[in-house]
Amino acid sequence: MLRAIYPGSFDPVTYGHLDIMKRTSKIVDELVVGVLNNNAKMPLFSVEERVKMLKEVAKDFTNVVIVPFDGLLVDFAKKMEAGLIIRGLRAITDFEYELQMSQTNHKLEPDVETMFLTTSIEYSYLSSTTVKEIAAFGGEISQFVPEAVAGMLVEKMKAKRRV
Repeated sequence: MLRAIYPGSFDPVTYGHLDIMKRTSKIVDELVVGVLNNNAKMPLFSVEERVKMLKEVAKDFTNVVIVPFDGLLVDFAKKMEAGLIIRGLRAITDFEYELQMSQTNHKLEPDVETMFLTTSIEYSYLSSTTVKEIAAFGGEISQFVPEAVAGMLVEKMKAKRRV
């Protein structure tokens, strides 16, 4: 059985993330979407909120499970018994960073491979950071994120403005 991990912050999950999930789910037997709890970053959504979001938008994928994690990705891969890490690439700048990370991961754990999927052209410009910025200024985000995510993001931005 081929089990892969698609790790990320998913803060919030975008149509670009869903595209990678959908395409990967057709390649592997099981896809574990690893939601990173990174204390070095200040995410807009808690890890629990991001897991909830992903479970909602991935509910139709029968071979996808959503699991939060922290620590080293290769340790999470070993724990999940996954031999493959999936990473999406939007641009050459993504490749430089991702190549370095994949080589480091391979050095730490030679049995874990990394596979890159280029983002579908219609999502090549899209990032969670951009979506959050548009939402912060009250812009229309429905073309970038699923409806459930858009609702949570709008509510989060309203709450943030009240503080």
